[in-house]
Amino acid sequence: MPNPKKSVSRKNASFGVTIREAERYLANTYKRPKLVFTHGKGCTLYDQRGRAYLDFLGGIAVNALGYAHPRLVRTLRREAGRLTHVSNLFHNPYQGPLARKLAKWSGMDRVFFANSGAEAVEAALKLARAYAHSKHDAGKTKILALENSFHGRTFGAVSITWPEKYRKPFEPLVPGAEFVRFNDVADLEAKFDESVCAVIMEPIQGEGGIRTVSEGFWNRARELASQHDAALIADEIQCGLGRTGRAFAYQKFASQPDIVLVAKPLAGGLPLGAMMAKEKFASAFSPGMHGSTFGGGPLVCAVALEFLRVVEENGLFANARDRGAELRAGLEQLSGKFDFVTEIRGEGLMQGMQLTMDGQAFVDEALRRGLLINCTQQSTLRFVPPFIIMSSQVKDFLTRMEAVLAKTPRTQPKKAAVHAVRSASRAGDTQGKRSLVAAR
Repeated sequence: MPNPKKSVSRKNASFGVTIREAERYLANTYKRPKLVFTHGKGCTLYDQRGRAYLDFLGGIAVNALGYAHPRLVRTLRREAGRLTHVSNLFHNPYQGPLARKLAKWSGMDRVFFANSGAEAVEAALKLARAYAHSKHDAGKTKILALENSFHGRTFGAVSITWPEKYRKPFEPLVPGAEFVRFNDVADLEAKFDESVCAVIMEPIQGEGGIRTVSEGFWNRARELASQHDAALIADEIQCGLGRTGRAFAYQKFASQPDIVLVAKPLAGGLPLGAMMAKEKFASAFSPGMHGSTFGGGPLVCAVALEFLRVVEENGLFANARDRGAELRAGLEQLSGKFDFVTEIRGEGLMQGMQLTMDGQAFVDEALRRGLLINCTQQSTLRFVPPFIIMSSQVKDFLTRMEAVLAKTPRTQPKKAAVHAVRSASRAGDTQGKRSLVAAR
């Protein structure tokens, strides 16, 4: 009879080879722990040893339906046996219906499909400039973005991404980008002139530390964009498609953007991004001006349609609101127990915990306790679980998180963490001021 212990030993050895090969042959762009995730179910991931992890990272806000969702699995299996790719020179069965549903959800008129969020950003920047060139003189090219923004890694997207660590190694970048202080209406007004063709913002910044654009700032940006015939672009790549308990985070405001960007959860973990635009701006594109070989293929569009149907039919907007409220209340309680936690920010199932110190040690301790989270801006712990999360799992998370906060050795705050707090303070964030005092 086979020896089960030897079988497990051989299996673990093979995963050791997998890790060594990754470390030897992959480009050095990520720092990874020495574990291999092999499968998942619902909101739980399993590593090569069979250990379970409660996932409050969701593939960085991608796996909104968790892992192995039966409806997505059925759709994948069906379409893999039919048609995985056909050139965008032809129609496929799912692109049009998916575009229609996204237009309905967003209030936009036209949709362009790409492979990623960064490519959706690129499409938006090109569209804004194409519109400006078609209606105005050649000088209308400036793009305003916000401090703490993150819009992607391609040259155009990184040019409007604020942290220097993402931009500086690749300079010179695409010219014409300028940054506005977060939620600072006066700074926005000072920088918004006739040379601006677009202003882009995340209604809730993700990598920027889970910071929410204020209603006053959004409204003024809308007014200025209309006044100067520029595009207001909402980057909803992380905060959109249900994460806040609404289809889009900007829908809490009275006015709409001109262009909307989505990606992360759109195709249930498969690569798909989209740019949606009002007809006024969308009409600036004509055949041949822009395109994508793989964007909007039949398999990914079929899965994306099924994802949107599941969100609608299973009441996941309401679940995101309700579980988000439970998560927020629990995090607020935890913040009162630990003096190094200075603020809880976010909406729905997109929450951040501001610390006065570097957050990586807390991420590492959470991993040891079977909990997946990550850290942005060096000192903000980010929680973006799947939309299907249950109350019992929120309670489990909060119990584990309290142990993480209690047991993690405290480290001295880093300069970047203090700088992020100062940025929040400049924007009128009183909690940010309290964070600065605590960091000192």
